[in-house]
Amino acid sequence: MLKNSLTARRSVITAAVAGLLLSATPALWATEQRHFDYMINCQGCHLPDGSGNPERQVPAFPGQLGKFLWVPGGREYLVQVPGSALSGLSDDGLAGVLNWMLETFSPNELPADFKPYTGAELHEWRQSPPVDVGGVRQGLLDRIEQQEAQKRTGI
Repeated sequence: MLKNSLTARRSVITAAVAGLLLSATPALWATEQRHFDYMINCQGCHLPDGSGNPERQVPAFPGQLGKFLWVPGGREYLVQVPGSALSGLSDDGLAGVLNWMLETFSPNELPADFKPYTGAELHEWRQSPPVDVGGVRQGLLDRIEQQEAQKRTGI
């Protein structure tokens, strides 16, 4: 009976310690609240390094995300994609995550006149996501590609 009691106590203590470690781990990985919000709301699909998953049609962020701010409609689009618009984050929280993502994954692609997102500007955009998200994304990517071609050729 004493042996069973000790075993039960060890199991409870082990479970408690594991629970504490697991609950503390994300905070240890995150360098700030915006990073933590990315981990909880975005990295499940886009992965910790923002690389995405092309097989599941999840786009990569590094070197790409900031390019959306080059073209009309791109700024709004980053707010209106379902993962952003439908997230449980407040408008200010989403603005913080988007700014963190842009600064972390695509700083070299940010326009010279980049202005960080604010919660106030996001509120309206979140209420009107595009019906054809894929079509809007493709149109933006086409315009981004045209701009890149113009930069390369100097036209």
